[in-house]
Amino acid sequence: MSAAPPPIPTPTLVLDRVLALLAPLVRLLLRHGVTYPVFAAALKRVFLQQAQAELAGRGMAATDSAVSLLSGVHRRDVRTLTRGALAEPATAPPPALGLAAQVVARWMHEPAFRKADGTLRVLPRDGTPEAPGFDALVDGISRDVRPKAVLDELLRLGVVDESDAGLALSRSGFAPGAGFEETLWLTAQNLHDHAAAAVANLSGPRTRPGGFLEQAVFVDEITASSAERLHDVSVEAWQRAFATVMAEAQARFDDDDARAPAETRRHRARFGVYFFSERESE
Repeated sequence: MSAAPPPIPTPTLVLDRVLALLAPLVRLLLRHGVTYPVFAAALKRVFLQQAQAELAGRGMAATDSAVSLLSGVHRRDVRTLTRGALAEPATAPPPALGLAAQVVARWMHEPAFRKADGTLRVLPRDGTPEAPGFDALVDGISRDVRPKAVLDELLRLGVVDESDAGLALSRSGFAPGAGFEETLWLTAQNLHDHAAAAVANLSGPRTRPGGFLEQAVFVDEITASSAERLHDVSVEAWQRAFATVMAEAQARFDDDDARAPAETRRHRARFGVYFFSERESE
C-alpha cells in the first residue's frame, strides 16, 4: 500500500491560484506595453500597502521592520515607497465620471424620467414640471456643473444617443462605450471588489458574518450557440436584477442622506454580475 502524497503547503496553493487569476490581467498589461520588470517594480508598492493594512487589521504597529518582515520587501524600499507622494495610489475616478454615473442612475431610477410602462423616457434638453427634461435631471443632482458639460461627457462616452426626438440612454446601466480611461477605471473597480469579496469569504470569522454574495453558475460541454443563448439569458437576468437593486440602492442613499449623520455614512457597496465563455482547451 503506497503512502498518501504529502499535503501541498497552503502558501503554494494560494500562489498557484493567484497566478492563474493574474493570467488575463497579464495579457492586458502586455497588450499595452507594460513589461515584467515594470510590473514587478510597481508590485512592491501594492505589497507594502497591503502589508500595512494587514498589520492594522491585526492591531499591530506598521513599523518599517514589521512591514518588511511581512511583505518580504527590503527595508530600504519600505522607507522609500511608504512615504510622500509615492505612497498614494491612483484610485480617484477620472474627472466628471462620478457625476455622469449619478445622472444615469437617476435617469434610470426616478419615476419622473420613466414612462407609465416603466421604460425610460427620451428626454428633451428643456422640459416641463410634469415631464422634466435633461437639464432638470442634472440640476437635481448638482448645480455646480452646467448640464451641457455633463451631456457632452455622456455623448463622448457613448452612454447617451442624441437625435431629433431628444436624448436617450443607449445602454442599460453606466457602461461607457468610449473613453478608455473611464472604462478601465470602472473595470478595475469591479474586479477589485469581486476579488475582495472572494478573499473576505476565504478569511473566515474575521470578516462579515455569513460571508459576501459571491456565486456563479458553470456549465461545460455545450455548443457555441448554446453559450450565446446563455449570454442573452444572463443579460436579461441582469437587467431585472439591476432594476431591483438600483431602486433599493437609490432609496437607501436618499434616506441616509436625509436622516443619517454624515459621520455614519462611511460605507460603500457594489453589486455586479459577469458572464464569460470560451472554447475549452484540449
